[in-house]
Amino acid sequence: MVLQTKNFLEENSLKLLIVESPTKSNKIQKFLGNGWMVKASMGHIVDLADTGPHRLGFTLEANCVRCEYVPRKPRGAKVLAELKKAIQQANEIYLATDPDREGESISWHIVEQLHLKKYHRVRFTEITETAIKKAIAQPQTLDLSLVNAALGRSCVDKLVGYRVSQLLWGAIAGAKSAGRVQSATLHILVKREREIQAFVPQDYWSVWAIYQEGFKAFYCGNSHINATDDDSSNEETDDAKDRDEHTNEMGQRVTTQQAADQLVEIARTHPHQVISIQQKRTKNCPPPPFTTSSLQQAAGVRLSMSPERTMKIAQQLYENGYITYMRTDSVALSDEFRAAVRDYLEKNDPDNLPEKVTAHRSKASAQEAHEAIRPTDISRNPQLASAEMSAEMSVQMSTEEALLYSLIWHRTLASQCRSAELNKTRIVTRSLTANFEARGQQLLIPGYTRYWKDIDADTFLPALSEGESLTLERAGADKKQTQPPPRYTEPKLVQVLERRGVGRPSTYATILATLKERNYVEMNKKKLQPTQLGINVDQFLEQVLPNLIDSGFTAQMEQELDAIATGKQNWQQWLTSWNREYFEPALVKASKEIEMNPNQTSQQIEVTNLECPKCNKLMVKVYSNNPKVKTGHFLCCDKYQDGCGAVMFWNERTSSYELPYSERPAPDSNPENLTSLPCPVCNAPLEKFEYADKKTGQPKTMLRCSNLKNRKESCQNVAFWWTSRNQWWSPNYGEIQLENKNPKGVEQKKTPK
Repeated sequence: MVLQTKNFLEENSLKLLIVESPTKSNKIQKFLGNGWMVKASMGHIVDLADTGPHRLGFTLEANCVRCEYVPRKPRGAKVLAELKKAIQQANEIYLATDPDREGESISWHIVEQLHLKKYHRVRFTEITETAIKKAIAQPQTLDLSLVNAALGRSCVDKLVGYRVSQLLWGAIAGAKSAGRVQSATLHILVKREREIQAFVPQDYWSVWAIYQEGFKAFYCGNSHINATDDDSSNEETDDAKDRDEHTNEMGQRVTTQQAADQLVEIARTHPHQVISIQQKRTKNCPPPPFTTSSLQQAAGVRLSMSPERTMKIAQQLYENGYITYMRTDSVALSDEFRAAVRDYLEKNDPDNLPEKVTAHRSKASAQEAHEAIRPTDISRNPQLASAEMSAEMSVQMSTEEALLYSLIWHRTLASQCRSAELNKTRIVTRSLTANFEARGQQLLIPGYTRYWKDIDADTFLPALSEGESLTLERAGADKKQTQPPPRYTEPKLVQVLERRGVGRPSTYATILATLKERNYVEMNKKKLQPTQLGINVDQFLEQVLPNLIDSGFTAQMEQELDAIATGKQNWQQWLTSWNREYFEPALVKASKEIEMNPNQTSQQIEVTNLECPKCNKLMVKVYSNNPKVKTGHFLCCDKYQDGCGAVMFWNERTSSYELPYSERPAPDSNPENLTSLPCPVCNAPLEKFEYADKKTGQPKTMLRCSNLKNRKESCQNVAFWWTSRNQWWSPNYGEIQLENKNPKGVEQKKTPK
């Protein structure tokens, strides 16, 4: 379809479209062709600086938040310089970052950092030529409410993370970080672990009877004759359900051996007959298409993919144009797409075409900024998608990409099919005073289950009639034990977080990855199990900051951030009042409690006499059980006097503490020439270097990266010169802002001890 839009190929006109990823930019460039230049921001281009009180990068003043942003390492400054050059060449600028809070904030930062006066904001949820050109033809403006929500989230997360982590470092051996959502999630896991440890198993017996007519029934007590099947066709789809675990038991538990023996004796010595037959034809409605959360759950259960891996593969499929945007809480599909699915079913599976177009309802809390996760073209089945990628991109679709695309394609198609219809049967038999029941079901019309199997296999029961006598083959009782609540799988935890309103689905993958990376949680037989370190951290936070790990408290904060995103709440007033009324008093109280009860912590603060090689403040010894830290501890400059954040590790070969390799001075560096300024790429100290100009012979002074290896590779373009404006300047990274200018603009560093 050719859209009548703006003239994309005006002569002597160059338009610039800025997206987030280079994969996306390459594909879009092919769609737009000549007259367009497509550049990638590589995600966020700036971060909050590590300056100011507690190195937060922002200050809280009354009802105002003042933020300081710096280029994101390691490539932020380089990307900004490239975008600046591209903007100078362009006549029109289009910001096409992702259509969510983070994408909106990236566009806003581009506007702020590059001082853009005129620009267009365009949004699309699929990488197709039609969608791209349609979005460009209908440019919009920045949604400042979404920007404010992103700013508020980043500030509150850093505020909580930095301030609470400082308490942890001095209290718990090996603790690395705390977080607003991270700690609440850890508490859910630790609470379940405590329930498991406190669980006391109890014996029970399951009494059964097998009949020669060909079925097995279980004792169900004396009051279950008229019990009805409570299955509902409107039941919420459970994508986190592990289909390999059969936890549903039939019958009633018998709690003593004596009672079980009595029931077995009754069954063996008395006749049996059918006293009730209930049959019901039911419908199972098709499941909705995927949201971010349900995709993570289903991929975890059916493909054994972690949430982090699922999102990474989904990102690749989105950027290559195979699926729509993968961060969404909506189950809605566009009218055009639903019509396309009906056409597909009419041609390929007409028996599965429902009378009316199927529409699913999103949850009341859903923002529904765009559609559910779906294929961009329903006619592109998994086999065609794999073949198309091989032809277009000269690369084979990976196994994981093919599996996840197939999952999304089948779920989307299933969501628009007719309902599945089942016949459910319940037979109740009686022997003297003991009732037994058997349940069966047969799938009459498969409907959507041709594409999405979520119904157990058929269980057939014989054709019987009420009052009919039965012949007992044998009866018995199986001794069993009650089981503790299971540990959470990753899909089940994602489901719990969503239902409790903790965090947002787009952050779940990062949260779980962080908990594992911090060694707070480990995988045990595909289940999430808190480590002793994780339990210690949670116990400490529960003692000193109980609200912070409470699911309800965290969920309330998410609702307030949602209110900011819809323009109903001022983010600066919210953050300053939250800090003033709750967080700062809570930190003061926690600090006093730690001072009054030093025995509650598992680690006492140990200040060394070694100075930080970057800022000359005393280093603190931090204990760690990370296997990569062979000595069991490292030195940190984060705890006292707002240190610079440097860490040092023990080197057995040199018998000394050293900075990480990427931050060490080059072997040919003179320690006296090291400055307090960080390299914009690798963060190693910049080194002052003096030389004579080849043409004029005049002395020159420059700064370069002090890491020799990086200086030859990733940092080869890092070079700053001292200018007549008394400022360090680089053609690639711009000026360095200096607070106190000395004759060379740099405060010399002392020799590291």
